[in-house]
Amino acid sequence: MHSINFNELRNAFEFVSSGPSSQHSAYICMNTGTIYWKSTVIDLEEKVPDDLETSDRYIPVPHKNNLKLGQNLALSFVSEEIPHDYNFAASLFRKRGAYRRFKELLRSEGKLEKWHVFEANASGIALLDWCKDNNIDPI
Repeated sequence: MHSINFNELRNAFEFVSSGPSSQHSAYICMNTGTIYWKSTVIDLEEKVPDDLETSDRYIPVPHKNNLKLGQNLALSFVSEEIPHDYNFAASLFRKRGAYRRFKELLRSEGKLEKWHVFEANASGIALLDWCKDNNIDPI
């Protein structure tokens, strides 16, 4: 089992999840626990190993959608907190800009801060499960 700083992993996860799944990436070196960051839109000025995407020494940090933390999580929150808006919230995710409109809905209902706590908790649990599945010991 390999150890990794959980706060660093969480930061990398948030970076990877901050855009579409192909925009940002991060990889954990299973030998050292070092996390390497890459982006197709930002110059990070960080040297990354040449074999980052081809060697089995590195595993990619997942995007939130890979951990089912996207639309399903949002609708789960709506179902619990504002069930009367569930159909409307579900319809938001059929169009571009859904997440922005979703947050506007939460703001209008006074639930935005509660959403952030809910999302952070779910992300933490999902990341811990991912670590376990990938033989990583979060410190």
